[in-house]
Amino acid sequence: MLTKIRNILKKKNKIKIVSLTAYSKNTAKILDKYCDITLVGDSLANALYGMKNTHQLSLNTIILHSISVKAAVKKSLMVVDMPKGTYKNPRQAKKNAKLIFDKTKCDAVKIESNNKNFKIIREIIKAKIPVMGHIGYTPQFKNKFQVEGKNKNEIKKLLKEAISIEKAGAFSIVLECITPSTAKLITKSLKIPTIGIGSSSHCDGQILVTDDILGMSGFYPKFVKKYADVNSIIEKAVKKYTKEVKTRKFPKNKNFLYGK
Repeated sequence: MLTKIRNILKKKNKIKIVSLTAYSKNTAKILDKYCDITLVGDSLANALYGMKNTHQLSLNTIILHSISVKAAVKKSLMVVDMPKGTYKNPRQAKKNAKLIFDKTKCDAVKIESNNKNFKIIREIIKAKIPVMGHIGYTPQFKNKFQVEGKNKNEIKKLLKEAISIEKAGAFSIVLECITPSTAKLITKSLKIPTIGIGSSSHCDGQILVTDDILGMSGFYPKFVKKYADVNSIIEKAVKKYTKEVKTRKFPKNKNFLYGK
């Protein structure tokens, strides 16, 4: 675990960090070959369960998905999102972080910043559980989607927040939907790596939701590039299967388990 985190830290200002989300063993098996960080994100609430936001995702649900992901992750650093409401205070945060850590065997947890929970980060780290921070657009605390860091006050606030997270002991920090100039300033000001999502190429690495880049989620904001159209591939296969069943082309004798 610590070796993986040290390897991430060494990439700062040198090699771009690659990260994607995984919610199952099947996806994680592929990601683990290429990604530095595999995140079991609470975005599974939207991408997989069709929820309007991430607010109702339970701790047990993300633990179950994380166990599945861990079955395939060998090389990459595995990080698990702590769901909304599971780190309201230091005692609760430490308890739930330990539960995630023990049950999933992950390498770290990620918590979203509300510009107040720096003590919570410190307490989780005291329990020997590495923490990834997250600032900018934080879906667990902000209902309105908007780019941040557009004026001097926002820039000052975001930089201060990022520095506080670093001082609390986080090993990296996600910058979500932050202006390029602000992301550049934060990245240059921190000793720990920044992982951007919708925050320009100035960050030390990038993360996106895998379902988005595969064209499966139906969510395509400007900062997402669709690298494949997996939905059309699945539909083509299902359509062919349906036709073959109805025309009695499937199953053939060769598909029988026994006899004819």
